[in-house]
Amino acid sequence: MADFHWTAFRGETRIAGGSPVEVVTAIKAGGHESALVFDDATGKPVDLDLRGTLEDCLGRLPKSDADSVEPVERRPGRPKLGVVPREVTLLPRHWEWLGQQPGGASVALRKLVDAARAASSSGDDRRRAQEAADRFMRALGGDQPGYEDAARALYAGQENRFKELTESWLKDIRDHARYLARAAFRAGSAEEK
Repeated sequence: MADFHWTAFRGETRIAGGSPVEVVTAIKAGGHESALVFDDATGKPVDLDLRGTLEDCLGRLPKSDADSVEPVERRPGRPKLGVVPREVTLLPRHWEWLGQQPGGASVALRKLVDAARAASSSGDDRRRAQEAADRFMRALGGDQPGYEDAARALYAGQENRFKELTESWLKDIRDHARYLARAAFRAGSAEEK
């Protein structure tokens, strides 16, 4: 669960932030069972069942992807290295070119995929951060003054304008929207270099 970071709000006030365990513990300790909890990676609300004791609530927390991996049937490949065989359909000219590459088709395909991932990772990071900030803003900041213009500034990569437009927002909502948006602006400036 270490890869989750959540933030909890009660109305327009931020009451907790951190790992799921920390957030649920703070909610239960403060008697804030009606809190709205957001996953900071996606900006989506987290559906929690906060009935019962703290231990009951912690036992119902969603597991991370690593915790919920189901055993896979034994198949060809190198499972200890994470190699999983799958089918790829290519035209004969593609197979011919791949067969001529040093290391063969598998090595060439892995290099192509890694290069494509590296080339698009900054844009992907920016898009994910924009979407997370926008989801949160719609949920709690949608009635703040200038919300639509702030959302436009977020997607346009206009950090100063975004800050200017969110300045009059309620403090906790403004600060969290800026916190989520920072990765979008950071990724955008890295792309421009």
